[in-house]
Parts: sequence; C-alpha cells; structure tokens
Amino acid sequence: MLGQMMETPLLVTSVLERARRFFPRSEIVTRSAAGELSRLSYADFYKRTARLAGALARLGVVRGDRVATLCWNHHRHLEAYFGIPSMGAVLHTLNLRLHPSELSFIARSAEDKVVIVDRSLLPLYQKFAADVPSIRHVIVVPDDGATPPDLLDYETLLAAERDDFAWPPLDERSAAGICFTSGTTGNPKGVVYSHRSTVLHTMVSCMTDTLALSEGDVVMPVVPMFHANAWGLPYSAVAVGARVVMPGPRLDAESLTTLMATEKVTLAAGVPTIWLGILALLDAAPKRFDLSSIRSMVIGGSAAPPSMIEGFQSRHKLHVTHAWGMTETSPLGSLARIKRSLDAADPAAQLGLRSTQGYAVTLIDQRHVADDGRVLPWDGSTMGELEVRGPFVASGYLGGAGADRFTQDGWFKTGDVVTIDAEGYIRITDRSKDVIKSGGEWISSVALENALMSHPAVLEAAVFAGRHPKWDERPLAAIVLKPGHSATKAELTAHLESRVAKFWLPDDYLFMAQIPRTSTGKFLKSKLRDDHGDMLMGR
Repeated sequence: MLGQMMETPLLVTSVLERARRFFPRSEIVTRSAAGELSRLSYADFYKRTARLAGALARLGVVRGDRVATLCWNHHRHLEAYFGIPSMGAVLHTLNLRLHPSELSFIARSAEDKVVIVDRSLLPLYQKFAADVPSIRHVIVVPDDGATPPDLLDYETLLAAERDDFAWPPLDERSAAGICFTSGTTGNPKGVVYSHRSTVLHTMVSCMTDTLALSEGDVVMPVVPMFHANAWGLPYSAVAVGARVVMPGPRLDAESLTTLMATEKVTLAAGVPTIWLGILALLDAAPKRFDLSSIRSMVIGGSAAPPSMIEGFQSRHKLHVTHAWGMTETSPLGSLARIKRSLDAADPAAQLGLRSTQGYAVTLIDQRHVADDGRVLPWDGSTMGELEVRGPFVASGYLGGAGADRFTQDGWFKTGDVVTIDAEGYIRITDRSKDVIKSGGEWISSVALENALMSHPAVLEAAVFAGRHPKWDERPLAAIVLKPGHSATKAELTAHLESRVAKFWLPDDYLFMAQIPRTSTGKFLKSKLRDDHGDMLMGR
C-alpha cells in the first residue's frame, strides 16, 4: 500500500517564495568594503532576485547551465544564491582564496557559462579568465567602483528587467549548486547539490536541536559564501525570515565584533581562526563590546580548542556551538549538543562533550571503520575513519573523480580519524593524512594542539609529522604566541607532561608569526611537513 500524499517537489524556489509571502519586512544588511551599511527588505530582495533571473535568461542562460560567482558575502551574492537555481540554472561558487590555476581548473571542470564577479575581484578573475573558454558573459558587481565599459554591469542588467519572473517547474533532483573541495589532497573535486538535498539540509539546520533558527534571529554568516554554501546559512536564514547580516570583505576581529554588537547579532558562524582573534580582542577589552544579544557562535571547519570554548563561556558568557561537516555533507553533519540525560554532568564533563564534534544531525547516519572496512565499536577509545550517509551527503563527484571515497554499501569516507562513545559523540583525533604514527603507535595531532592551546601564552598551535630515522615519524609543533606573551620550549613541554602520554611530547617547537593556512582557513599541515618535516633526520 502506498501513501496518499501530494508529490510536491522540494525546491529552492519554495524557500524564496515563502520569504516573499510571510517576511517581506525582514531585511538583509550588507557592510561594504568601506564600512558603509545598506539595508534591503525581503520584498525588494525577491524583486531583485527575479530581475537577476530575467537578466540571465536574456543572456541565454538555460536549465542546467552553470553560473559562477566570485564574490564576498553581500546581498547581491544572496540574490544569486536564489535566482540562479530557481530559474533552473546551477549556482557555482568560486573560492576567491584559491590560486588562479586552481580557479581555472574548477571553472573549466564545471563548464561555467557566466561569471558574476565583484569589481574588487576583477584582477583575480583576469588571471584565469583566458583559460576558461566556456565563459560567455562577465557580470560585474560594482562593489568598489564603476564597472569597466567592456563588461556587463550587475545593476544595469537588473534595472532593465521586470520583477515578476515566471519561475519554471523543476525536478527536485535537478542540480541547484556546485561547490568544489579545497583540494588539499589533490585537485579540487566538485560536489553537486540538488534542490532536494538543499531543502532537506535547510530544514534540518533550522531544527531546535541543530541551529534553532527562527524569524526572530539575526544571523551573520562569517563563513564565506564561496565555501560550502556558507554552511547552508543563506538558505536556512531566509527560510525562516531571519534578519541577515552580511559582513563583506572586512573579516578582522575588530570589524566583525563591532558589526555583531551594532546589529545585535544572535547567531554567527565561522572557522576557529576567526573566533580565536575575537576571543583575544574581547580578553583585551572585555567591556568594550556588548555582545549580550548573541545566543550561539557556531564554530566548524576544524576542531575548536576546548580552551577557546571555555574561554568564551567563563570570561564572556558567550556560548559556542561546535559543529562538524564537509563540502560533501552540504555541509552540516554533526553538532555538539548535550543530551538531557547528560545535562547533570559536572562542568568539566560538559566541556568535554561540547568540545567533541557531537553526534549526527537528523537524517544523517554515522559509523567508523578500521583499515580493513570492519565497523568499529562505539566505546570512546577505538579509532577509525568516520563514514556518513544521508539525503544531503554526496554520492559521487562531478565527472566521476574520487570514486574511492565512496563505499560499495553506500557510505562516504570522510578522511577523519575519530572515536565514537556509547552516546554517539564523535571526537576527531586527526585527519587520515595528518595522523602521526610513531614506532607503530598513533599520536593525535588534534589532541596535542588542544593541549598546547590551553597554555596561557599560546594563540595557535599546529602539530604535524616530522620524519625520524628511528621512529619513522615524530610530532613537531608550530606555535604562534599571543601578543606580549612568551614561552620557552621547556615550558611548553612541562605544560604538556601532565596532559598527554610521554611518547606524544613533540620533539621540537617552531615559533612562527603565522601558521600557513588553506583557502578555507584551516592549518596547512602539508606545507609545514614540506618545509620542516626533515628537521629531525640528523638527530
């Protein structure tokens, strides 16, 4: 027997239409590079989105065509997020922090037909444009000056269109967007999101035990819109009618904290390096900023140090929500909420739970496996590679790349080495490519980094494998000290001795002004290994 329910497709268009009908007075706030704020109502946002779709159709964009964006976080980028998929085309966000050669590879792989680019980013676009023959039109967002006369101006195109574009009926399985991975383990790989997966991810992210988004929220996605759909926040915030605050290109701690205080942000999301800077700023001037409106700071992209989570809570009464996900998971995969049955735990135990990656969000299954594929027990100590599956997890990559990341029984291999405890809480111990194996024993670089960053003088720490003539690999630690603080190698070792096993202690420390990062803000340990991995070989 089959159910008798309507077969209404799950479409990004439905999210857009809901925003128009129920939340016309909600607003999108955008800060320009010069620091000026502009405000756009959802009613006008809808009209501009329809005009964008009309302009793209007039340029010859049809269903399935890829339209790229090379933009910061602003309301025009949000218009592209909705207008492109709703007209049946495919949104392809280009990561502006990648090298031009990587951008040309990505744009060629996606076969982009049109690119929407910020005026301030034209010099970057021009470095790879000639290598992407599929691009027919370049539309310039005038974010810092006039559009060159030989290129199409975004505002001029919209002004020539009607604001009642007829959205076409679409198959919910059709592509809505493409994001490419950061390419830290080879060429970037394209993840193709469907309308169905995007809407399901949006619904799950708004749930109370996930991000708990509502119309009363003020949401600021610090995570870039060119990285994993800004963790889905552009869609989920609009779905519930929340006020959206777009920070633009000014992502320093001072600018972000000022904007959060001024606009009374309730939820903001970004990678740990962003929040480390904000915590340092608040510690230096604890009464300067009023952030009492914030109910949650979502941190993901890489593991958040427990010392940072505890520092925000104890010193500033700010709550960190620790999340995990990947481009391949749309990206939200798990969230560190404390279950009611565990709520009576002591503060140290609660911090321990909040600093895990949590357990899988609704509709996502999780497991971890050994090298031979054997499913491992949830005992909190056995390490294995995390695998996930669900309706907004990728089933393959664009063009068939990376087939070895998908198992025959339908799971995605994340590359994260984890333990899972009896309650289902995931704790990442390493990336499979970063785990340190010394004399046959595994050492967790993440655990060492967290221990190092609990030292009062340490701002950042990245632990990586150094090659060793006897033990094969030994841990090395790259350290950035807080301004005005000092620490010796002996002091750092003494700090670690009561926190980790003796054989885990780093063989050496490298004090740096800045640790190299990937395009998404994560520590670039491959660069550290390449530059410093042989320093132990003569010992």
